[in-house]
Amino acid sequence: MDQHRSPLIVYANFFSDVAVSLAAHDVLTQWAGQAPRKIWLLRPGDALVTPVAPSETFRRYACGLLGVPYGSLTVMTAPAVEGLPMAEALDRSRLMDALFDLVAARPGAELLPIVLDASTAALARRLGVTVAPYGPGGPSASAVDAVHRLNTKTGFRALAAELGIRIPEGQVCKGHTLEATATAMLREYERVVVKPDRSAGGHGLCFLARADTAPAPLRNEPAGTWVVEERLDVVRSVSIQMHLDASGPRVVFSGEMRVQQGSYTGYVSPLAGSGGAVAAELERWGMALGGHLERSGYAGPYGVDAILAADGRLYATESNVRRTATTTTQFMAVRLARAAGLDAPAWLLGRRRTRAPHDFEDAVCLMKRAGLSWPGDLAGRAAGVVLYEDAPSDGRTWRYAVLGSTRTAVFETEEALAAVMEFEEPQQA
Repeated sequence: MDQHRSPLIVYANFFSDVAVSLAAHDVLTQWAGQAPRKIWLLRPGDALVTPVAPSETFRRYACGLLGVPYGSLTVMTAPAVEGLPMAEALDRSRLMDALFDLVAARPGAELLPIVLDASTAALARRLGVTVAPYGPGGPSASAVDAVHRLNTKTGFRALAAELGIRIPEGQVCKGHTLEATATAMLREYERVVVKPDRSAGGHGLCFLARADTAPAPLRNEPAGTWVVEERLDVVRSVSIQMHLDASGPRVVFSGEMRVQQGSYTGYVSPLAGSGGAVAAELERWGMALGGHLERSGYAGPYGVDAILAADGRLYATESNVRRTATTTTQFMAVRLARAAGLDAPAWLLGRRRTRAPHDFEDAVCLMKRAGLSWPGDLAGRAAGVVLYEDAPSDGRTWRYAVLGSTRTAVFETEEALAAVMEFEEPQQA
């Protein structure tokens, strides 16, 4: 982000109908716990509108690493209202006047949402602000529609077929035929995975094998649209993150996802090993998707998730036309690394449980005493740890980033962190 850009109002609208249904309130509430990390996007004069406020301790920690004066940032908390997108919750909570005041204090401010949905576009028009990175005209209806459609499994599968993007074999069905569809698929394939049409982060996935007596878990599923896919033997789970602006689509980064039971637990970038060929194919798919999004009038971040299967081929599994779990932390990694004189950092994200609970200050002190904190002595160790998210509610399930000059350096530093923090079990790479 340009130091001389307009002020940003970072709009952490985790409560949106794009990634999952608004009816999945518990899931959205869990995800919203990540909202405080959006502080890493801010520069002096910016504001964060968030359903969950960062603690003072975490905010001071982030500001210290960023070199941003604590008092130069504004945080406005907008509590969630079950079943409503964030924009409507602001109205219900009678916070619109406060939001108008926040905008008035920042002439030329732009709204930067986590995801572009219809309620956010309407909110921007009401506030009289532009939506970054769109111009004064704002996002078109076709752009909003593309976001809503391509964050579904069926929307992406249909487009992938048009664009020549390889995807697993699968069938689309409605809820009332889900059991029959899964049963039929299991006659053809040894294993299948059942996915809600609108899901993210592994939410709602169900894994079935032919050896199961019957797909009983499917009998009481709600109505809606579902995808039943062949479950391939996965060697690696990978993704590419792109950005689309007036100059067209471009690659921001690619990497390997850490996944357990279909759920995302971390990330490593850049790709290694056979990553060159994988990254090249991901880039071709990302550029093709970007061309479609460009024709739809969309601008901003998007990505493609994929798996490298045991047959040696890459299969795309979904598109994410929004900011994801990696975009903010990658921006943070590059921002901190460049400030320390490192232009192209290797980085990883992890999530681990400690044997004993810690508060945030305790965790920071443990890292500092061990010489693991970012930036530390980069000349000597070439890597350091950042607690990129606030203290976990249980005091034990910590999310962290490791930044460094090489993948080897970040993995070695993660091992040292595991010993210092006394993590419970080895992290799946």
